[in-house]
Amino acid sequence: MKPISEIAKNWGVKEEELKCFGPYMAKVSLNLLKRLKNSPEGNLIIISAMTPTNQGEGKTTTTIGLAQALNRLGKKAIPTLREPSLGPFMGLKGGATGGGAAEVLPKDEINLHFTGDIHAVGAAHNLLAALVDNSIYRGNNLKLNPERLFWPRVIDTSDRGLREILLSSSGKIAQNPYKTSFEITAASEIMAVLCLSENFSELKRKIGEIIVGLDFSEKPVRVKDLGAEGALSLLLKDALMPNLVQTSEFGPAFIHGGPFANIAHGCNSILAIKMALKLADFVVTETGFAVDLGAEKFIHLVSSPFNLSPRALVIVASLRALKMHGGEKAGFKLGLDNLSKQIENGEKLGFRVVVALNRFKEDLPQEIKYVEDFFAKKQISLAVSEVWQKGGRGGEDLAKKILEVVNRSGGNKTFKGLYTHNNSFKEKVEAIAVEIYGASGVGYSEEAEKDIAFLKKNKLDQMPVCLAKTHKSLSDNPNLLGRPKGFKIKVEKIKPAAGAGFLVVYCGKILTLPGLPLYPRAMRMDLGDDGEIKEKNG
Repeated sequence: MKPISEIAKNWGVKEEELKCFGPYMAKVSLNLLKRLKNSPEGNLIIISAMTPTNQGEGKTTTTIGLAQALNRLGKKAIPTLREPSLGPFMGLKGGATGGGAAEVLPKDEINLHFTGDIHAVGAAHNLLAALVDNSIYRGNNLKLNPERLFWPRVIDTSDRGLREILLSSSGKIAQNPYKTSFEITAASEIMAVLCLSENFSELKRKIGEIIVGLDFSEKPVRVKDLGAEGALSLLLKDALMPNLVQTSEFGPAFIHGGPFANIAHGCNSILAIKMALKLADFVVTETGFAVDLGAEKFIHLVSSPFNLSPRALVIVASLRALKMHGGEKAGFKLGLDNLSKQIENGEKLGFRVVVALNRFKEDLPQEIKYVEDFFAKKQISLAVSEVWQKGGRGGEDLAKKILEVVNRSGGNKTFKGLYTHNNSFKEKVEAIAVEIYGASGVGYSEEAEKDIAFLKKNKLDQMPVCLAKTHKSLSDNPNLLGRPKGFKIKVEKIKPAAGAGFLVVYCGKILTLPGLPLYPRAMRMDLGDDGEIKEKNG
């Protein structure tokens, strides 16, 4: 690795704009955006995928590798990524720093505590929970209804035993107990607010708008009613600054924020993206899960409100994912149906699409040729990506196809939302469910209908919608692979995320605190005598 101060200097970041965390990581001051206010912006490239499988399709690796490839072709390119969470890292999924020859470094520090952002979010979130509890205990002057609280606790560990707990404001469970829960820190609305704030005043204002629960007359109680927005914001003052690290080919990379990709928008911070756009010709940013979730949310929750103009969408696929969706008998068919639907989704959102077929060592040449021919007939641009094995060199074909798309489009902006704020709540939900998921319609539970009435009564129903459903299927049923048809989406409940600025629409059961697998990755980790992280022998 090179000193991060050296990389920053080479890319136009001044020394006084850095707050270093050792030699290889730094936070970048918001003053950089003030200094570069009148500078031109680069081209924004979005990375998404077909419906994911448990093995992972390589979105993060592709994001990093594409940026490295663009740099090899003489363009200045920066990847922007979310921060890893300790829950998945110690559980099933593992780290989130890429792999092989397309990584961000120092990966051990990034995957563990990094610069402390996630801990800061957890501290702010749990302080608010304590303040809510204390307000009830100290006379409850805000008339908060303990049975109508929206604010759980958070922890950055996968601990299923904390999903539902019984709590009392007096500290004695026998006296006035009420139900609450823990969620993983990435699921906190404060994390979403952090990633959707452009400055300190906006951060404080949005935190103030967070609804913590309802009073006994069913009216929202917000953080600003508690007078807590200042204290929560000061815990996040350093966390708001984007983190700068480096790729395995010594290019800069921003890693900042980690909002949950189901119940929030699921991409890195708006500040990281905007800083990168001022410093580079191309910014490659990863979105959560597949096109039906991450790319859709990027358009409605990020692009539109922040006036960002993505120039192309890369959809990552792999032969093993195509086979997993297809099954042994169907071969690639169902997998190709799924990928084709996600391409259609990208085009409906106005993206110019390029497919990146992420190559693995077990892939057979004839199978790759079959997929290439399939999309060539459909006139879909496809590149075989080998960035894991070869770094930027293995992504040059993908980079060239991106350059072709951007050059062909000129300065035209084609991305579009499927609804406006003038549409009703149900019209917004059905636009996504029918157009993007392929559903035949939407059903609403009794609880959801009551939630809709509450939203209308309190004039909260005009916000954009964030549909939370399984990432394992285009439908809300994780067992429906490929391109399911004839299904209905069932809305179970709606929760206002008024600070973040959207409505969370729960479709099916969504776990916001993961559990550990039978053999957690944590059981295979060890610390060497030299202080280096290693895998246990045997």
